[in-house]
Amino acid sequence: MNLSNSTILITGGASGIGRGLAEALHARGNKVIVAGRRRALLDEVVAANPGMSAVEIDIADPASIKAAAARVVAEHPKLNVLINNAGIMKFDDAAGVIDDEVALAQIATNLLGPIRLTSALIGHLRSQPDATIINNTSILAFVPLAGTAVYSATKAALHSYTASQRFLLREAGVRVVEIAPPWVDTDLLETRGDPRAMPLDVFIAQTMAALDAGGDEAIVDAVKGMRANPGPGEQAFIDGFNESLRASPVETA
Repeated sequence: MNLSNSTILITGGASGIGRGLAEALHARGNKVIVAGRRRALLDEVVAANPGMSAVEIDIADPASIKAAAARVVAEHPKLNVLINNAGIMKFDDAAGVIDDEVALAQIATNLLGPIRLTSALIGHLRSQPDATIINNTSILAFVPLAGTAVYSATKAALHSYTASQRFLLREAGVRVVEIAPPWVDTDLLETRGDPRAMPLDVFIAQTMAALDAGGDEAIVDAVKGMRANPGPGEQAFIDGFNESLRASPVETA
């Protein structure tokens, strides 16, 4: 991925990890378009970063995705990088009754959103130099948090989809990269300030360095052990992880 001369669309770009990445990439001299549902927050980001642009999109709505994709391509024909970052995370109880509406909202946003937006833009991206798709999953794609079972499952599914997408685009000139954040200190679950969370600025700096390195995955050092977890002892590892966090909620991107 060219981190200095690209035109980049990033969903969920008005806050948290999305805004952090948007501002870091903007500082590198890229043309950055932040996308999200909340116009006021988008305007705030653009005002704080002259030269940045914004587009409204409801990533859970196929019609909104189609309209936003068409607008971005028309207004920014050099678009060559898509960062699928938008996501929502809700607590649930996989041992009890799952709220169907809440579950469907997470599936539509976290999984179908990236699939639909990439599908709407893939024809254009294939025609661009240095084209890249970045999917933001979570370390919970590899080690699920029991109290957010549906969220964790959507991220595991997006990880799987990313691997298939990377294989299918390997000869098309489109790179596919995965970011899998740990618990980062943002407002995703409105639990700011927990000392166990990775500071946002530290996460962004390390992720940018990992993107610079050019691998298929941009994963910070603190969670590489969890990324390497899957194996015969997986359930015991997952059980230990969840036991260690039972005292308080955990936030991931």
